[in-house]
Amino acid sequence: MILQTECTFCRVCRSLVVALSLAAAGIFSPGQCLAQTAQPEAAASRLQVENPRRMLFVGNSYLYYGDSVHNHVRRIAVAAGLAGKNQLQYKSVTISGSALHDHTISAYLEPGKLRIKRPFEVVILKGGSAAPFSLKRRRLFLETVADFSRQIRATGGETALYMTHAYHAPHKRARPDAIADIASLYIDAANRTGALLIPVGLAFEEAYRQRPAIKLHQSFDGSHPSLIGTYLAACVVYASIYARSVTGNPYDYFGRIDKKDALFLQKVADKTVRRVLRRR
Repeated sequence: MILQTECTFCRVCRSLVVALSLAAAGIFSPGQCLAQTAQPEAAASRLQVENPRRMLFVGNSYLYYGDSVHNHVRRIAVAAGLAGKNQLQYKSVTISGSALHDHTISAYLEPGKLRIKRPFEVVILKGGSAAPFSLKRRRLFLETVADFSRQIRATGGETALYMTHAYHAPHKRARPDAIADIASLYIDAANRTGALLIPVGLAFEEAYRQRPAIKLHQSFDGSHPSLIGTYLAACVVYASIYARSVTGNPYDYFGRIDKKDALFLQKVADKTVRRVLRRR
């Protein structure tokens, strides 16, 4: 159950004060409220490349549920007038139930391998949903992000990290403070590698705080995103990658997402990205 009266960023703050890696990075001081002062922050607030057109998503089933995050991001970008549909070369490589280290990034980065002749400008990496919850998994995730980022930079690309959302009821591992473990891992990885953080998990928490009855997870497992959960994730990716507001974008998945819901989720995405990436 998500707490309804406590700010998302306050919950993160309460747990992050014990995360030495974040304290060493100067992200917060004990006693501060992240909602009002030192919100969770990654060092890189923007990509160096503007309006990337060749982008690769690497992850698991969280990315491909609901017609795939990459498809929605592309449609949002086209609706925003950033490029024509045929000008955006997005690819998504997913392995069901996988951790990030299960992928062979070198194979994906080889020009022409995924029918993209030129190197990817941005590669978005997403870890397994359980990555934050043991020291062994956390170390392996950090090592993998560092290794993959080196390979991505060698091709001239940039890395972005897709922060996962937390489990929700009825998942047996759902707990209100899980987002703190998730956020600390992804912020640490972003700061170590200079990657751009995409705060999807924090956006889920903020949406639930504002509308506790909203259904961002699949009801049967409390793990995978529902259609509007995938839509919210895509809005966060768009706002993070393109450094533009998504609020007011007309894309609503061809009428399948209620326009009021779409606008609410767009506003949540923008609010979260502004807070975490320190954008105006």
